[in-house]
Amino acid sequence: MKLYTAPSPSGLRVSAFIAEKGIEIPTETLDIQVGETRTDEFLQKNSLGEIPVLELDDGTLLTETLAICRYLEALYPEDPLMGTDPLTTAKVDMWSRRMEQQVMGPIAQVAQHTFTFFADKLEQLPAYAETQKRLQDKRWGWLDAELADGRRYVCDDVFSVADITGMAVLMICQFAEMPVPERFGNVKRWETAMYERSSWAG
Repeated sequence: MKLYTAPSPSGLRVSAFIAEKGIEIPTETLDIQVGETRTDEFLQKNSLGEIPVLELDDGTLLTETLAICRYLEALYPEDPLMGTDPLTTAKVDMWSRRMEQQVMGPIAQVAQHTFTFFADKLEQLPAYAETQKRLQDKRWGWLDAELADGRRYVCDDVFSVADITGMAVLMICQFAEMPVPERFGNVKRWETAMYERSSWAG
């Protein structure tokens, strides 16, 4: 196997998963700023020009973070990060989607509509980004209420891929210079727990 990745939120999601599993996979780090994911060679691996890509020994190519993580979870079931039975797996999936859609969604839109990196990928609307900044504040409030029971991690107080999705959110927040507001103490507690993980590379 070989992993193609970059220092980015999507790259972090898979690299953190691999680190938490304690496995080693040969890795090639690409520079997305200079277009290394837009070369003809890389586009043959992922026509979307996105990372990460996991290339298997038989040449099979896997893209999309959760697909790669699910494959690795099946290969390396020790130290599970995606549930241990039908119920816990469903709950981790639920929280992964919540973190992706509810928490990551607005801040990702801010990035896409304000970062020059995305200028040639979509029609940027800075005014829309401002609405998403306000929405992000509401979503932090929602997560803060969810974590009011004192748990350290988002799904049943067990570290999972849902938290790794949250790590990617925190990386985007750093890029966008939009830190989690101090008034959301429960989210800040969770944030501290993420920064304390050895897999954090934001």
